[in-house]
Amino acid sequence: MEALCFEYSPTPLFGTTPCHSMFQKTKTLTINKAAKSHKNQLSNITATLTNQKVEIFHRASHLNSHKMTKLPKPSHIPQLMRVPAESLVYESGFLGVVPEKLAGESHNHNHNYKDINYLNEILLSKVYDVAVETPLEYASKLSEKLDVHIWLKREDLQPGVFSFKLRGAYNMMAKLSREQLRKGVICCSAGNHAQGVAVSAQKLGVDAVVAMPTTTPEIKLKTVKRLGATVVLVGESYAEAQEYAKHRAKEEGRTFVPGFDHPDIIAGQGTVGMEIVRQLRAPLHAIFVPVGGGGLIAGIAAYVKSVCPEVKIIGVEPYDANSMALSLYHGQRIVLDKMGNFAEGVAIEEVGEETFRLCRELIDGVVLVSHDAICASIKDMFDEKRSILELAGALAIAGAKAYCKYYGLQGENVVAVTSGANMNFNKLRLVSQLADVGRQHEPEAVFSTIVPQKREKLEQFSGLVCDELSIENEILCRFVIPDRPGILMKLLNAFNGRWTMNLFHYQGQGESGGNVLMGLQVVSSEMDEFKALADTLGCDYAFETSHKALQLQLH
Repeated sequence: MEALCFEYSPTPLFGTTPCHSMFQKTKTLTINKAAKSHKNQLSNITATLTNQKVEIFHRASHLNSHKMTKLPKPSHIPQLMRVPAESLVYESGFLGVVPEKLAGESHNHNHNYKDINYLNEILLSKVYDVAVETPLEYASKLSEKLDVHIWLKREDLQPGVFSFKLRGAYNMMAKLSREQLRKGVICCSAGNHAQGVAVSAQKLGVDAVVAMPTTTPEIKLKTVKRLGATVVLVGESYAEAQEYAKHRAKEEGRTFVPGFDHPDIIAGQGTVGMEIVRQLRAPLHAIFVPVGGGGLIAGIAAYVKSVCPEVKIIGVEPYDANSMALSLYHGQRIVLDKMGNFAEGVAIEEVGEETFRLCRELIDGVVLVSHDAICASIKDMFDEKRSILELAGALAIAGAKAYCKYYGLQGENVVAVTSGANMNFNKLRLVSQLADVGRQHEPEAVFSTIVPQKREKLEQFSGLVCDELSIENEILCRFVIPDRPGILMKLLNAFNGRWTMNLFHYQGQGESGGNVLMGLQVVSSEMDEFKALADTLGCDYAFETSHKALQLQLH
């Protein structure tokens, strides 16, 4: 399996390659790109292709049986290629994986829907029975800072659900026959789509079942239940919940309402694009759209490219959840082998068949952004409108900022879709800490001591501090631990007696678990032993070798 990595990228990644690993069997590839300045000069980017698959994460295979419903046996379907997220990396802001340039012939196209007139379907959509036309607001502070006119499509203001997901869910469910409505519906979701289905079911008087992963935060479970749907906890991932939902749909005759991969869902989301075109009466350079399974960007592209083909439709994904970018690069749908769930609303390991077909034909590329940039954009939105977006909801702002800076855009109109505001309150502390890093503000390290007022004592103290802050063979490793009794002590005991531990920092994130940052003295000859031990713990982990803020804690 080949991996594309742009060598100069400084972006800190959750799954950064350990400094002790070596790339082998490399080849070089040159790709032309537009220069960063407004002059249309061309420059070259040197990329490295490698056949080595770098193992960064280890995900526990067992499930918490007492909290989950039994999963059905897997269906016999063709297996898609599994690709690690870190195999495709390029500088944030660069418009990568332009479909017509990088994608080859696909063998996974879904031709069942190829004759659908999406423009007509969007114009006749039923979404306004429950949804409202959200405002397109000017972001004056961001615009002044970037010297670009930034407009925010406020889907986070959608009443009741605070997300665009209501549009697609209702548009599909409103088209069901009376018999289908009588038998009920079922979906799988970790949050926003579930709320959209629940509200739609209320409106239509339909019985709704929602399959949610066992890792779903309690606040989202309660919200869906409050809206009248029956919640079933099953599996630890979206894929497992989806397998269960589809199996139960067949058993009970319910209609499965997918989160993104259906023409009626796509058409419902496409009304966002219709509203943008109607609301902005000025030349538009680009619309930035967060990408998970691809329903929102496919719908927006289907409408906008039909009426304003000159407008760029640009997807935005986190570096560690880049399933659409990788699918476009490989020319076919892939499954992410290792995926981060920091921005859980777009943490989808496999994009849809129809959404991929439309994106491959219509969108202009994908921008990748870091966790820090997403958090900085949440702070930008708070400063701008006194609103708090969820992590996936701020993704488009982060992408728009990075793109405008990278290409030196000036005076153009760009739109960022703020897709949701269902923020887990427990994550706000972490978001606040990472926001300053994303804004290029280095965190301060403060300590206090008392030194006698003598010159030699001050010199002695200064030398001591320098010696203490310089530790040889120290690695920085971050573990993502589940919300499970005893796991923190298990992690601490695993390494404490074997290697010198200079740093241990735990930060809880409520029901979703927490992060543990560890600094240990491990010589290069012991790295294999360290990783073998880490693999037995049942936690995701990553070596933080390029994260500026975290490295400051070691030097």
